Amino acid sequence: MKLTVFGATGGIGQEIVRQALVAGHEVTAVVRDPARLTVTGTNLEVFRADLTVPEAVRPAVAGRDAVLSGLGARSRKDAGVATRLTRTVLRAMEMEEVRRLLVVTAGPVGPESEGDGMLDRAARSLISALLKDVYDDLREMEAELARSATDWTVVRPPRLQDKPLTGTYRTVVGGFPRRGRFIGRADVAHAMLTMVGDPGTVKQGVGVAY
Repeated sequence: MKLTVFGATGGIGQEIVRQALVAGHEVTAVVRDPARLTVTGTNLEVFRADLTVPEAVRPAVAGRDAVLSGLGARSRKDAGVATRLTRTVLRAMEMEEVRRLLVVTAGPVGPESEGDGMLDRAARSLISALLKDVYDDLREMEAELARSATDWTVVRPPRLQDKPLTGTYRTVVGGFPRRGRFIGRADVAHAMLTMVGDPGTVKQGVGVAY
C-alpha cells in the first residue's frame, strides 16, 4: 500500500513508519524537521511541509491508500494543535479524494470500560482533570473527524510506554479494554497498521491496551 504518515517524528509516528517499511509499504513521512526522523528505507519519501496550509500538504496525500496520523500535543501548552493540524490534513485529503484516515487520541477521551473498578475510574478522572485542555483538544479533533467525509478510525490508547513491539494487545471497537492501563507506542503503531484494511473499524473509536 501507499501510506502517508503525519507526526512522523513522534514516538508513535516513527514506529508507524518503521513497521510499515518492514511490511513492504511505500511510505511518505510528513515532517517539519527532517533531521528528527531517524527511520530510513528505500520505500520512504520524506516530505517537508507547513501543516497549517492544506494546499502545501496535498501532494503528500495525493494517490495514497491511507493516511495515518500521530499528531497531537506534547504538553498542556500545546493544547489545540491536534485539532488545528488535523483540519489541515482533512482538507488536503478531501481535495485529493483520499478517504482512509487513522488517528491517535487517548483512552480517557472515549467511553469507560464497564468492567473497570473504583481505582481505575478514580485514576481516569484524575488524569482527565490534570490534562483537561489536552483532552478537550482531542475531543474536538474527534468531532472534526465525525463531520468529515473520510473513512476515519480513532485509536484510543491509555498511558504510553517505550517498549519493544509485542503484537499482543487487546482492542475494543466502540469501547475500551477492561483495566487497560498501559501500552507501548510500538504496539499502538502495529494496531493502527492492522486496522487500515479493517472495515469494522471505519467511523469508530477503538480502545487499545495490554
